[in-house]
Amino acid sequence: MTSDRTVPGSAAPTATYRLQLQPAFPFEAAGAAVPYLAALGVSHLHLSPVLEARPGSTHGYDVVDHSAVRAELGGEEGLCALAHTARTHGLGLIVDIVPNHMAVPAPERLNRPLWEVLKDGPASPYARWFDIDWGRHCGKVLLPVLGGPLGEELAALRVADGALRYHDHEFPLRAGTEGLPLPELLDRQWYRLGWWRLARTELNYRRFFTISELIAVRVEDPEVFAATHGKLLELVRDGVIDGLRVDHPDGLADPEGYLRRLDREVRAAAGGGRWTVVEKILGRGERLPAHWPVAGTTGYDALHHIDGLFVDPAGLAELTAQYRGFAAPPEDLGGDWPATVRRAARHVVTHELAAEVERLVRAAVRICAAEPRPRDHAPWALRTAIRELLVRLPVYRPYASPDTPPTRTDAEMLIQAAGDARAAFAVREEARVVFTVRDAALGRLGDGPHHRDFCARFAQTAAALRAKSVEDTAFYRYAPLLSAAEVGGDPGQPAVSPDRFHAFAARLRTDWPSTGTVLSTHDTKRSADVRARLAALTECPDRWGRLLEAVAVAATAAAEVRETAPGTVAASGTLAVSDTVAAPGTAAAPDAHVAWTAWQTAVGLGSPDGERLVPAVLKAVREAGLRTTWTEQDPAYEDEVAAFLKAGPCDPDHPAWAALGGALDAPARANALGAALLQLTMPGVPDLYMGTEHTYAALVDPDNRRPPEPRPELLARLDAGREPDGPSAEKLLLTAAALRLRRRYPQWFGPSGGYTPLAAEGPAAAHCVAFLRTDCEGGDGGDGDGGGEGGGAVTAVTRLSRRLAEAGGWRGTALVLPPGRWRDLLTGRTAEGADPLSELFDRFPVALLIRS
Repeated sequence: MTSDRTVPGSAAPTATYRLQLQPAFPFEAAGAAVPYLAALGVSHLHLSPVLEARPGSTHGYDVVDHSAVRAELGGEEGLCALAHTARTHGLGLIVDIVPNHMAVPAPERLNRPLWEVLKDGPASPYARWFDIDWGRHCGKVLLPVLGGPLGEELAALRVADGALRYHDHEFPLRAGTEGLPLPELLDRQWYRLGWWRLARTELNYRRFFTISELIAVRVEDPEVFAATHGKLLELVRDGVIDGLRVDHPDGLADPEGYLRRLDREVRAAAGGGRWTVVEKILGRGERLPAHWPVAGTTGYDALHHIDGLFVDPAGLAELTAQYRGFAAPPEDLGGDWPATVRRAARHVVTHELAAEVERLVRAAVRICAAEPRPRDHAPWALRTAIRELLVRLPVYRPYASPDTPPTRTDAEMLIQAAGDARAAFAVREEARVVFTVRDAALGRLGDGPHHRDFCARFAQTAAALRAKSVEDTAFYRYAPLLSAAEVGGDPGQPAVSPDRFHAFAARLRTDWPSTGTVLSTHDTKRSADVRARLAALTECPDRWGRLLEAVAVAATAAAEVRETAPGTVAASGTLAVSDTVAAPGTAAAPDAHVAWTAWQTAVGLGSPDGERLVPAVLKAVREAGLRTTWTEQDPAYEDEVAAFLKAGPCDPDHPAWAALGGALDAPARANALGAALLQLTMPGVPDLYMGTEHTYAALVDPDNRRPPEPRPELLARLDAGREPDGPSAEKLLLTAAALRLRRRYPQWFGPSGGYTPLAAEGPAAAHCVAFLRTDCEGGDGGDGDGGGEGGGAVTAVTRLSRRLAEAGGWRGTALVLPPGRWRDLLTGRTAEGADPLSELFDRFPVALLIRS
């Protein structure tokens, strides 16, 4: 088991395994899992953030102290012990780092830099850490932490132990103000306590997306970079950390500049480079900037291309038609994907990001006042132009600055957006303002401080808008196929053809051979196995239609019960759920969109698990914001949703479950195994999320944050020759075989490895996706015909398996293997030449072959 392991160094991992650290799963628990993970075949552990975070945090992205390893996880001693344990088993550590933001914790003194700024104001040496607009609120930092307007919360404020206290919050007192009466004391501080609702329009510090509890950090300042990265670089220097995953670089003022500084500092600390990937969400057709000094992305682009292979376009069209008929959503509220995105973006940029837009307006006003040419643009016109440009960007952000000319892609994107944005102005001459805003966003108007501020802030706001409007709103409003609404995905066009997949994989092999690839992460809204099951709906939309009919029948029964049951009419004109006497399985959905979303969520999960379905669907309806939101909750509506879930998708005896039957089991199995094998063998470095080597059905966080449960005994039984006794064991068998193969032959799968698509021949050829991985530099394959007989691995998977079965199966279709005799690592079967797919896929819908 150990002959093919190597001690990690600066080289790219062969595969990583993501562990979501938290107090319930600290360094010690991770260390206990190391022997199993080493046996599984990964080369590195991928750890969530390890620096000191808000107490109790289950994710670690709310950092409060960059100078210390998190005590709740075991501190620096625990991390070093984990690194030692990992290294003795041939594994290295990849660590997630968070350069963009810190927590605004309660009590606030936990974040010492922020505490010092609140105490001493702009004169504090830490004032440069945070992106604060001191020109607002009379030079005070707005802290939107109060549960109501200040006048209503005064009684809850008190001075004690030299600090101002409000429930769990604690704020420093400016020197000389300790004995003042409370109203005067509040007025004399460097901060202004305000109602939490003021954050939308009045906030004067940059934050993470729309989360006011996360304050952005100015890592573009060299001193701030040094202070926030010192401990991490020390851990790199000491050999504790072998690689980095950079969280949300699009939030930074200068992502490329940051990454270049990080690369220089890592090289200086380690005596060489270290594998680094960035959490960059690429839009459709968007490319990672080629000059960034990184190995690639964290892999959401791969997720989209893999998932899309298992979506049947014809079935998706039928599902979409059913959705529009069943839920009848307006075009811009779920009926049409582009229209839904545009409306969501307009709402977010006008409401949730109003403070960010106003800061852009102020910067634009200063630019216009500095020279005559753009001077006569009114603030309202600048505001309109900024909003109109932002909502039209098809990607997270442009990468422009006054120092360097914009790329052709960024220039064309903003030119197109500006041309379209002119339609928002009734007066042609006033529409010229969009060109001023466009040029300011591209860094073309000058290089003064206001120009730089606008250029960087426009891009940062664009990233926040894209995340909130698409991932956190439109994904929940447009619901024909929930598995398509995934980070980096395109719900409007989720299907991917084999040719497009091969082109993508070949491009990765050429441009980013060591990039990351993922299927499930801590941020995915549904795990890969849940999405695999949902994708199978596109192969049998008729069965989904039967389920909807059963749901409609139950809804009719519920309506009849409501008509005859005693109760009172709620203010909305509907019968209050608490007053309804309903038979089991007959609670009505409050609206058709909820019914569709709830049942698809339950179908994807595969079981009527109320403890997990109810919170996941409630989160979905709040994110969608159609009837209730996180900030304007409608308790009566949410009670109706919960009641419907408990009487419907959470009820194992509901007739809709019988209507679906086992129609998804076989295609879901093929999809899940196929997706797993593609990710594990395509170009790039696969990252496995904890537990996904088994069947792993998880919904959106916090459901996907449950601590892992390693099963070394199952792996040992498989290694001893026991046949897999179910889907989970099958997936583990496949995963271990692929990971061990990657570790044993890194020359096939790493930067020197080739990638050659293989074609099947016969009437069902489109249902097979296959490729060859070989050592391109060693001469036994590459981008040509797969040449030679020296070695290599062939991946073959089945796609759209139910459609295949309905068409009569493989019907003589064969996969033409490269020269040589090949052995399937999953079954031991050997083959050569044109291998019949009915035989190759006799036991499993996938195969992993090596030359024997």
